[in-house]
Amino acid sequence: MVFVKLAVILVNYNGKQYNEACIESVLANRIDGQIRIIVADNASDDDSMQMLRARYGADERVEMVELDENYGFSYANNVGIRRAMVWGADAALLLNNDTEIESNMLSALLSCAQRHPDSVIVPKICYSDDRKRIWSAGGSVSPVVQKARHIGLNEEDRGQYEEERRVSFGTGCCLFLPMQVIGRAGLLDERFFLYYEDTEYSFRLRELGIAIYYCPQAVMYHKVGASTKGADSPLCAYYIARNWLLCNRLRMGRRYPLFLAYYVANRTACCLLWLLHGKGALVQATWRGIRDFHRGRFGKEAEE
Repeated sequence: MVFVKLAVILVNYNGKQYNEACIESVLANRIDGQIRIIVADNASDDDSMQMLRARYGADERVEMVELDENYGFSYANNVGIRRAMVWGADAALLLNNDTEIESNMLSALLSCAQRHPDSVIVPKICYSDDRKRIWSAGGSVSPVVQKARHIGLNEEDRGQYEEERRVSFGTGCCLFLPMQVIGRAGLLDERFFLYYEDTEYSFRLRELGIAIYYCPQAVMYHKVGASTKGADSPLCAYYIARNWLLCNRLRMGRRYPLFLAYYVANRTACCLLWLLHGKGALVQATWRGIRDFHRGRFGKEAEE
């Protein structure tokens, strides 16, 4: 497979302080082909799109799509993928806008994709504020309850993850998707809105026999938690509680009851710890997430 056109898709929601650094790091890359950056904006209200129009409005390498509401991470990425298809892209790279990539990352991903046709590729991701500390060197999935985790999380990068290998999970922070893979696996599930869409997609790929490969030569840096104000927030607690259930109901089959037992123990322990630390808002958000799952309420959390 020859990759002549690569679309890099950024989802923006109030990312004024991150967008330019991310885009400039992408534009610093050189490949044997064309790169187009597609920014899908989820109705930001922080002037980020005005800044982008002023900076890149005349740059044909950057396309901006402004949505009329915040439809979530999956929906906006799907808008970007469809725009990439219209452009005639051979592959789409889903990339968080709170990241910066090395100047050879795209060529490294493309080289890996040549070695592993019809596969999804993920890079090495380090923390932006501690660039020798790993956030993700690919991902694994636990054998019983199918819990996804980042390989190498919080480890110092001493060269221990320099082997190109097949992995079980690819984070939505950065996913290289050949168009023929998207043609087989489909788009992201828009019910998730935020969190677990990448886990569900990884499970879907596995069911279809589509491999995910980790490419250590492709390196990038992530401002972890920038888009959600950190993991210790009601927003995160709600979507994790709801979407973890949805993901595993869709993909675990007969083992789903076993997962439920683990889920109850896990969320109960978290809620007890939050109560002990005076974080009742996280407990309330968790129970709202569980309630909405059982009511079949997905997408963005509805205001009541």
